[in-house]
Amino acid sequence: MAKPNDRAGIWIVDDDRGVRFVLAEALRDAGMEVREFEDTASVRKALREARPALLITDVRMPGESGLALLEELHAQGVGPVIVMSAYTDVATTAAAYRAGAVDYLAKPFDLDQALASVQRALADAPQAEVAAAATPFPAHALLGESAAMREVFRLIGRVAASDLNALITGETGTGKELVARALHEESARRSKPFVALNTAAIPSELLESELFGHEAGAFTGATRRVAGRFEQAEGGTLFLDEIGDMPLILQTRLLRVLAGGEFYRVGGRELIRCNVRIVAATHQDLDARVAAGQFRADLKHRLDVVRIELPALRQRRADIPLLAQHFLANAAQELKLPPKRFSKAALKAIAQRDFPGNVRELENLCRRLAVIAAGAEILPADLGKPAEAQGGGDWTDALRDWAERALERNEADIHTRAREAMDRVLMEAALAATDGHRQHAAAALGVGRNTLTRKLGASRARRKS
Repeated sequence: MAKPNDRAGIWIVDDDRGVRFVLAEALRDAGMEVREFEDTASVRKALREARPALLITDVRMPGESGLALLEELHAQGVGPVIVMSAYTDVATTAAAYRAGAVDYLAKPFDLDQALASVQRALADAPQAEVAAAATPFPAHALLGESAAMREVFRLIGRVAASDLNALITGETGTGKELVARALHEESARRSKPFVALNTAAIPSELLESELFGHEAGAFTGATRRVAGRFEQAEGGTLFLDEIGDMPLILQTRLLRVLAGGEFYRVGGRELIRCNVRIVAATHQDLDARVAAGQFRADLKHRLDVVRIELPALRQRRADIPLLAQHFLANAAQELKLPPKRFSKAALKAIAQRDFPGNVRELENLCRRLAVIAAGAEILPADLGKPAEAQGGGDWTDALRDWAERALERNEADIHTRAREAMDRVLMEAALAATDGHRQHAAAALGVGRNTLTRKLGASRARRKS
């Protein structure tokens, strides 16, 4: 092995001669010295005489993989290394970073992007430190080949190895919990619990106890000590979904825990220390809620250390056929039904839909098709009308999906919460449509003006509590 100061330019390792040629010429045009290799064996031979200032390697090649070479070079202090691959799933991307890569180029890549990556790696080389890993990465349910999802996978790979709090943003149904699980499973905390809590699904008067636990006698019905989600997640990851809807009074308590790493159970006097990584998610615009006084700016700063923004499904249409086939196969296996397949015309029709419910809506559609489609091949006629074209009845599917998930999590009093939410949405829509005229809004809803006023007052009181 050569000494550290025996630098020999940039080395490119790829069995595809065309890729090597194009990338090498671009780097040479930028004034860089380049050597090309078609396999890992030739790289090892060259390392006996010199070592590169930077190595760029493909992942999948005949014989030994680029990741195996990467792990060995990282262990020996050779680097930095940039990985390039046409395979952009979470496991491959995160494995590359964990094995020591400083960047990940998804093929086909833009040459300007590649050149910028090389220049960053060379500039940061003296400070580059990436933890090595010997544990293989599990497969994740996150799928996608679009540019938007490649960037998500890249961020997960970078962020997972750290212990920083993370904020996941995106519309409802885009898969925020899947990203949170990927961050946990690719982290050093993977052997510890992953605990999820939808903060919008728990009544505000119960949420404090859910988070921090309570002592026996703390309130009516508290007959024994109960550990909260922070204690349950000790050493692992606590995923707080819909954090933007958390009441202000609980935001204050959460901020104290994040700042000091300690809390009291409800009704307790024992100070409890905790070691938990927080991953939060929201579909809300937190900056707007901070400006409106509905969310604490200091809490936002604590949570928004690293942000991962998930694209809506309509922003990654190229992934829809892949996801649809995956969900259809999974549904058949889960429901123990004969497998079905999409016709080309059906896949084309699905890819043209907007899916306001995002990935969750697509998954529900595939589950229905697995059950109701008559033939082994799904045709465009089997798809039915898209949700956005169905008129007033499409909200029941969303309600059913919400109820099924709430029941699976053993959440309490879902009828009351659903009824209160429906009343609030109907009242707000009616008032907006009538420019705030309560009598007209009440008439549109088919209720008396006094009933509307009473329900508005009750809804506001619940929000303030």
